[in-house]
Amino acid sequence: MKGEKEPLIPNFTRRKSKKTRKPVLVIHGGAGIFDKSKSTPEQRGMYKSALRAALLAGHKILSAGGSAMDAAVAAVTCMEDCPLFNCAKGAVFNVAGKNELEASIMLSCPPSTHPHIPTTRRGFSATLLTQTRNPSHLVQQLYLRPDLAPHAFLSGSTAEVELGHQKLGLELVDPSYFYTEQRWREHRRGLGLPEEPFPREYPEGMHKQESKLNDSPLPPLDMMPTGTVGAVALDVDGCIAAVTSTGGKTNKLVGRIGDTPSMGSGFWAEEWNTSPQPLWVHRFLRRFNLYAKHQNRAVGVSGTGDGDYFIRQATCATLATRMKLLGESVQDAADDVVNHLQEDGGIGGVIALDKKGNIAFAINCSGMYRGLIKDDGIPLTAIFKEDILD
Repeated sequence: MKGEKEPLIPNFTRRKSKKTRKPVLVIHGGAGIFDKSKSTPEQRGMYKSALRAALLAGHKILSAGGSAMDAAVAAVTCMEDCPLFNCAKGAVFNVAGKNELEASIMLSCPPSTHPHIPTTRRGFSATLLTQTRNPSHLVQQLYLRPDLAPHAFLSGSTAEVELGHQKLGLELVDPSYFYTEQRWREHRRGLGLPEEPFPREYPEGMHKQESKLNDSPLPPLDMMPTGTVGAVALDVDGCIAAVTSTGGKTNKLVGRIGDTPSMGSGFWAEEWNTSPQPLWVHRFLRRFNLYAKHQNRAVGVSGTGDGDYFIRQATCATLATRMKLLGESVQDAADDVVNHLQEDGGIGGVIALDKKGNIAFAINCSGMYRGLIKDDGIPLTAIFKEDILD
């Protein structure tokens, strides 16, 4: 408008503009000790096909303008329903020959589809689940219902039966649903016991109907799994969601709780503002109701590997802290935290995604099932550490 005064100090504003983001989805299906020399093209192809299916499931939601939360849950659900991965259907057994599942969800900000969710809600976790078919669905629904679950973390029957099933109508299954021949044999071998007989509850003939991987004379790619599955998604509104699900460590002690449901250890998502201006400038400007232009940043992280080390180092939250306080890129921060795990003897990896769509894969062991899909809709996957996404 003519006659309007020019601002005395440039690069400051009273209002923040909203920017549309290009959606991105990254996933992992677990990390650990993989023996490439003993793998077959058919075996590798099965895992990569399963990873592609998960990527496409999440991308379908993102490309339609859906939320990062729904996309990440969709991707993880695909892996939870697949016996190849250590979560839900393919979960490992504990030392007592039972499956105890864990899952978590965390968002950088409340999803645009549910603006009533308090910004302080952040995320939700569940552990010691024995009947929930898809733990990722449980943590998503409980995150969205702070009236039912005002806490950040629940376990056992309170989470899955009283709230998940009775209040929210989520599906429960008989514990035998999670039994697979591949995981049972790993469990028995790890204890130095004969691989047979199968559990009394094991559905008769199920081992004959399992995936083709179980018909192979070769061992599975991940030996004695300690891994997890996870997805981190960025939607058009700039929200980042991290969803993680696992069966834990093979032959873990009964009642063991790992990093997957431990906020800051095996998962994290956060949003913050940065500004190049000194603090005194901000204080001066506030007197005149002016504000320095700032950059809004965010990151989501999901980890996989030996969770006890992730817990001791708060690995995923530390990654975000390095970005905030040291100004590191998402890849540099990911590399740093994974290297620190290795220094203490922990194996594993992380996937991470920032608000600009920059992605990071960091691994300190021989392999991590992983994948990426951007707005072009082309799913890219890799398995071994040296592999390039293709």
